[in-house]
Amino acid sequence: MKINELMTRQVEICSPNDTIQQAARTMAKIDAGVLPVGENDRLVGMITDRDIAVRAVAEGKSPTQCRVRDVMSSEVRYCFEDDDVIEVAENMSEQQIRRLPVVNRDKRLVGIISLADIARQHGPQQAGEALQGIARPGGLHTQH
Repeated sequence: MKINELMTRQVEICSPNDTIQQAARTMAKIDAGVLPVGENDRLVGMITDRDIAVRAVAEGKSPTQCRVRDVMSSEVRYCFEDDDVIEVAENMSEQQIRRLPVVNRDKRLVGIISLADIARQHGPQQAGEALQGIARPGGLHTQH
């Protein structure tokens, strides 16, 4: 099975120039803890609720002044829409990531895949194996 058969296609994105308050409001609206960051039709980063809390709020940055680009992770891990689901799940485990942006072969954002998407199709065992890798000592990466 390929990623494009399971991924969520309707993905909200934010701009690196958005404020973290705007990003947080979008996250609240769609009930998500992560947003891809796009600029000029390209994926340039990811921002998580944890990035906002740890890299901005904890440091006293103003939610209405601090920009997404100031706290986002610019090293983006992703998968391709035609990648195999099992291989991606294993990679997510190894990289300790709960969600990955999905791009086409032109590297345009086309969706997002989560462990929940995988669990719905492959059952909790596959997602559980990936989560075990995520929960191993060393903690989470900034992208989760």
